[in-house]
Amino acid sequence: MSADIESFLAMLAAERGAAANTIAAYRRDLEGVEEVAGSLAAADKRKLASLANAWAEFSPSTIARKSSALRQFFGFLVDEGLRSDDPSSALPRPVARRPLPKILSHDQVTELFDRAEMEAETGKPACVRLLALLELLYGSGLRATELVSLPLSAVPRDAPFLTVTGKGGASRMVPVSRRAKEALSRWLDVRPDALAFLFPSRGKHITRIRLYQMLKELAVRAGLAPEKISPHVLRHAFATHLLEGGADLRVLQTLLGHADIATTQIYTHVDSARLVALVNERHPLAQNRG
Repeated sequence: MSADIESFLAMLAAERGAAANTIAAYRRDLEGVEEVAGSLAAADKRKLASLANAWAEFSPSTIARKSSALRQFFGFLVDEGLRSDDPSSALPRPVARRPLPKILSHDQVTELFDRAEMEAETGKPACVRLLALLELLYGSGLRATELVSLPLSAVPRDAPFLTVTGKGGASRMVPVSRRAKEALSRWLDVRPDALAFLFPSRGKHITRIRLYQMLKELAVRAGLAPEKISPHVLRHAFATHLLEGGADLRVLQTLLGHADIATTQIYTHVDSARLVALVNERHPLAQNRG
């Protein structure tokens, strides 16, 4: 790999606080283009335009991601004075629409919680832990990584908030419901002592994969299709059900930790019938006619 790409990746880590997985993804994309087009530092618009054929088998979202990585790379070269021109205008620019996450109904959430609460009544630490994890996923809208890596110090004493470290190392405060506080209290009573993480496992913390597996297993025991349940689906249910209850989109953006409200708008699906009813009920002209 060229020294220019290494310098770009080092900048992502040092100046933007990019995570290791993000840097690895950029590395794969840039190395893949170099295999097709040769040295990126010397690539011209003709070579970049030819990538449309090389990428023909990829989905629009994959092409959009690769093009984004290249645009940032060439912008870096120009900023550093390593190139005088930016050829990235020749890159393919597909319009990629992000698919909406799977939808979980209120009844399905209730069935999932009923099963988790029944199992937690046994007092078994694993069952009490699963209920606490479930309450924080659906009650606070945490990402899977944010949840499993919560330090013990993040648990509130008096204030009903958790301090969460999200993408890019950004911290935010998220509310903890009364139900979640009760579940956390029960978990702390049976949790192993002298460990730094809230949900410890083998000296560190449980993994995202293990959380995913536990939710799938719970779904089966609750009589739900396991493919419908995941940490992401519960986070989406948190957002959707809050919007259905009248939450403000900007508030929801803050709770979810989204840097751009456009992400929140795509991520949070609200039933179109409810939106039509809302306009019919609340619009001044509708009220006047009533």
